Order: sequence, then C-alpha cells, then structure tokens
Amino acid sequence: MYDLIIIGSGPAGLSAAVYGKRAGLDLLVIEEKPMSGGQVLNTYEVDNYLGMPGMNGFDMGMEFRKHADKLGVAFKEASVTAIQDKGEVKLVRMGEEVLETRSVILATGAEHAKLAVPGEEELSGMGVSYCATCDGAFFKKKTVAVVGGGDVALEDAIYLARTCEKVYLLHRRDTLRGARILQEELRALPNVEILYNHIVTEICGDEMVESLTIKNVSTGEEKQLPVAGIFIAVGIHPNTELLKGMVEMDGAGYIVAGEDCATSIPGIYVAGDIRKKPIRQIITAVADGANAAVSAGAYCNQYGR
Repeated sequence: MYDLIIIGSGPAGLSAAVYGKRAGLDLLVIEEKPMSGGQVLNTYEVDNYLGMPGMNGFDMGMEFRKHADKLGVAFKEASVTAIQDKGEVKLVRMGEEVLETRSVILATGAEHAKLAVPGEEELSGMGVSYCATCDGAFFKKKTVAVVGGGDVALEDAIYLARTCEKVYLLHRRDTLRGARILQEELRALPNVEILYNHIVTEICGDEMVESLTIKNVSTGEEKQLPVAGIFIAVGIHPNTELLKGMVEMDGAGYIVAGEDCATSIPGIYVAGDIRKKPIRQIITAVADGANAAVSAGAYCNQYGR
C-alpha cells in the first residue's frame, strides 16, 4: 500500500514527488514515456522561469528529474489504464497489474492541437510555439503569425502585437469565433493583419522558422508568408480521460479543483495543465505539484501512516 501514487512526470508530477518525498510519503511516480520532463523537453528556451532565464527546456526537465532522483523517488514506466476509488484505498490499474494507494495525484498534462503540416514537428521550439505568453518575448520587433480564430488565438495576437513589428492572424473561415470585444480590440491594432480563409500548408526554415506556405481555401491560391515565428492556437486537449465520469470537470474536460488541488473525490488530486485555472505555465504546474503533495500528505495523515 503506497501513501501516494503520482501519474505523470512533467514539472507538476516531479514537483509533487519532491514535496511528497520530503514529507516522508511512501510514493511512486508512474510515467508513460521513458524520459521525465513532459512538454518542457520540447521547448528550445525557457525565459520566464524564476531564477533560470534563458535555460534550455530539455536541461530544465533533466534538472527537475535530478532533484527527484537525489531524494530517492521511485519511478515506474507504464501506462495507467484506470483509477478506481474504493474509499480509503485507491486502485491504479496498468493492464493486469494493480497497485493500491491511499491517495493519487493526476499530473498527465494537456496536449496542444497540431496543424499536422510539414515542418511543424521539425521546427517545434525553433519558431513554432503553442504559447504566446511563454515564447512571445523572443520575437520582439519581428514578424510572426498566429493561427486560429477563437479567444486564445485573438488574445495571443493582441499580446504579441505589443512587442512584435507585425502580426498576421490566419483563420480558415471568413469570420472569427472569438469574443466580440477581443475582435474589436484586435482590429484596432495597426500592426495586425487578419487573413481570412487561409490555412498553413507548410512551415519552412532550416534551423529556425523563416516563412509559411499558406493557401486561400476559397481560391486555392498558395503563397509564401515571411515570418520569424508561428503561434498555433487551434485548441488544447487535457489528458483527463482517467478521471472522466468520476470527478467534476468543466465543459472542456479540465478538472475542477482549487489551490489545494483537491478534486471532488477525497484522496484524488490534480496538478498542472489539466486543472481548471487561468494560467498554464511551468511555474504554475510546479506550484500545483507542491500544493497537491501537501494536500495528499494531510489526507494520508488521517490514517496514521
């Protein structure tokens, strides 16, 4: 019987492991991939994490893992197929294998929807970004493109227009889906150009993004659009299937939990990008991990561990 099982080894999961281990919890981290770190591993440079300006994302992920290893955190590479609530005991299933634990922290992260075009994967972190607030500062006084037509895309374009020389907003339809107030604010910006009925068919560049091949879906015409970066905001999918139908979620699938990271089921906590909250950054994921581990420790103390 474990005190705590943490599912996921990104910044939130590793932070929870460090805080849980320091609190004396008998815990296990289950990670689906052979390398810890989560999405940060694919980030070329992180410039907004306190005390580590300009750090390579891969190196940051490795430092997070080293911290957990130093404390003797146990890791298991496996795919969790189900979580079951049995009251004082939770069951974590990995196919035929079943582990028992007092508490669970789900830190499985969220995945950004992709365009699935040539160059996207190859130039990820080298001009291809899914987070304007994370990476926008790298494109000061440069020309960039934002892809999408919802609130996030419009907010990203407005945010980038403050520091970028030029911002193109590309949307596959002839009308935007975002809130009217955001549309009005966007159209009032002199350095933003909206390209309706356009899609990206290729992201071009050798070591960094240099241009986009875009297509007018109405005419079929293709052309090159020189940009230094592309911000893709066409949706995000939280990896919360393991708790679907068990805990309270919002309409988008994010799990409802306060700053203590407690879900609607006692003993089950969430941390990181899957929690309903206004900002999803590395630093907020790390904070969630700490809060979730402290909450799990207090929960386990009820049973005199």
